Amino acid sequence: MQAIAAGGDAEGQFALGVRYAHGEGVQQDYATAVLWLRQAAEQDHAGAQDSLGVRYATGQGVPQSDAEAVRWFRRAAQRGHAVAQFNLGLAFVHGQGVPQDAQQAYVWFALSAEQGDVISAESRDRVAETLDWEQLQQAKISYHQKHRQIQRRNHDRRIHHAALAEHA
Repeated sequence: MQAIAAGGDAEGQFALGVRYAHGEGVQQDYATAVLWLRQAAEQDHAGAQDSLGVRYATGQGVPQSDAEAVRWFRRAAQRGHAVAQFNLGLAFVHGQGVPQDAQQAYVWFALSAEQGDVISAESRDRVAETLDWEQLQQAKISYHQKHRQIQRRNHDRRIHHAALAEHA
């Protein structure tokens, strides 16, 4: 796996980063985990971006930084990664790395819930109870806009990757 990761394979880098983060088959080493996760994250691997965000949120292998955590959660969330969407929703609920914003929390929890995450659905519903009618309607509009934006971005990304594979 190390050779695959060292060869630049984002999935291999992510897998190796997770192994180091959790001490699975290797000595747990957060700094090494971050090294591999960052390489995968910079290649737009959404799972690695979310995991790197967790490292920044908790200060595992990097200096703790809510702003950096949010930056990585947002990158993964905008690619449709359900866990990152949930994590970004939490950041908006608690005002960690972003201003506290219940409407934005609703949007990100709703996007994650749409993918079947029960905890996100419960979180979305709890946040909805804190919004007045007008705020909730605006949050729902924002959710639909963000949903379409993510679908378009992912569709365009698939077309781009298919074209690259065709010419390879």
